Amino acid sequence: MTFADTVRFLFSLGPELKTVKWDLDRIARLLEEIGNPQRGLHTTPRYIHVAGTNGKGSTCAMVASALRVAGYRTGLYTSPHLQSPVERIQVNGQPLGESEWVSAFEQVHAAAESLLARDLIEAHPSFFETVTAMAFLAFARASVEVVVLEVGLGGRLDATNVIEPEIAVITPIDFDHEAFLGSGIESIAAEKAGILKRGRPAVFASQRPEALKILEHRALELDVPVRHSSFWRIEDLHGHKFGSKFILTADEEIPIDCPLAGLHQVENARTAVTALSLFGVPSAAIQQGIARAVWPGRLERVATNPDIILDGAHNPAGAAALAAYIREFFKDEPLRIIYGAMRDKAVEEVTNTLFPLAQEVILTAPDQPRALSPESLAPMIEHPALRIAANTEEALRMAREHPMTTFVTGSLFLVGEARGLMHANFRAEVACYTAADPYPTIQNLSNLTGIPVEQLIRYILVKYAASASDALLAMDPIVFRQMREQIARAEEEGTDAARLRAFDALSKIIRWLALV
Repeated sequence: MTFADTVRFLFSLGPELKTVKWDLDRIARLLEEIGNPQRGLHTTPRYIHVAGTNGKGSTCAMVASALRVAGYRTGLYTSPHLQSPVERIQVNGQPLGESEWVSAFEQVHAAAESLLARDLIEAHPSFFETVTAMAFLAFARASVEVVVLEVGLGGRLDATNVIEPEIAVITPIDFDHEAFLGSGIESIAAEKAGILKRGRPAVFASQRPEALKILEHRALELDVPVRHSSFWRIEDLHGHKFGSKFILTADEEIPIDCPLAGLHQVENARTAVTALSLFGVPSAAIQQGIARAVWPGRLERVATNPDIILDGAHNPAGAAALAAYIREFFKDEPLRIIYGAMRDKAVEEVTNTLFPLAQEVILTAPDQPRALSPESLAPMIEHPALRIAANTEEALRMAREHPMTTFVTGSLFLVGEARGLMHANFRAEVACYTAADPYPTIQNLSNLTGIPVEQLIRYILVKYAASASDALLAMDPIVFRQMREQIARAEEEGTDAARLRAFDALSKIIRWLALV
């Protein structure tokens, strides 16, 4: 079976919210059939289990990054993916390879078929149940020491809720998936509280009062020791377009340089720090790990001049965070919103929050069965400059016709498609420029100047990266963005000290490229 075959089969299982079984019996039987890999092959990994409405993915990314810096071999399980399902399962910061994915799928699928043949389950496990079992299997095979495990939906009956976590983390709770979790904050909080286990520590992010009451009551019932993120005071906070800097103070001070944009990430970082310190991670590793964290598709700038920023805001709380970010950093410039959403989302509340901030709105739809068509969405919207695009590619093309700062939002599926198109542009650019072999020219230049070829290659890479096309920014590594910003500041300041700082940034990028 090929990787593409596995993906086709998984999607053939149907929409997750219609096929998921709202109890843990099926996932438990599946895991037992493959040897309960969540318990590890030799030793059981330590788990940090993360639930919440917003911020849980970002929190997971920061926690996993700091654990790697601290020397732990990590597994990270998140959902949904942006471009490829392998993104959901990471070992030591790298997505699972396609061959490892296929191997895990084949074992899990064979187990599911065996259970079906013996009438031990009534239907094949859902997409999420299958991939969750694959993740546990992949982590066991990789002998990871710590798994950072993100809940898919809710908590109590989520397929991930089959482990005994060392720490349970609950990020801010708000309205989302009300059809499945209940229409009130209290019922949603009760479902999230389902990941709490008797006597196991928990970390609670800042919460609505009605959610906090439910969480604390459940913690009391289970004798769960709770550490609130507010244990750490936030001091000297400075936010900017592409991150924030602040100091967290409790028994010690930890300076935080958070590379994830938006002031809502300050609370996510504080929650991550609370969990990491409880886990016993040294403050130096916490500081470095958060500074290195990457979480694509969340206020991610993938182009400049003008900016194109991707953000997966798909519920009212996410829209409020995005609106606050726009007001803080883009209030004096015209901007456009490209928007697409799923049918089961609170579209009216999200669009009422975001669209008044935009000079132009382009409605589109990602290539998903649950996507709301732009034609059916348009009558719900009142905006003086409303346009419709049949798909994401057309929406981006329309945006290029009249350049202005553009936010792509409303759905992680839409963000993933936009990101994939930016990557495709970069690959096309690379193909154009690598048709001819540049090495003879570099060799001739080396002969003429007496500069070694290796040094010339480094020089060319640095010069290119310093003025890299927008397509390069879409390739993810935050180091490119940081380096460009260092160079821009050096040119603006014009001092020797600034140039030295820029040179240090260039040295870091060269080391990152493994050319020294």
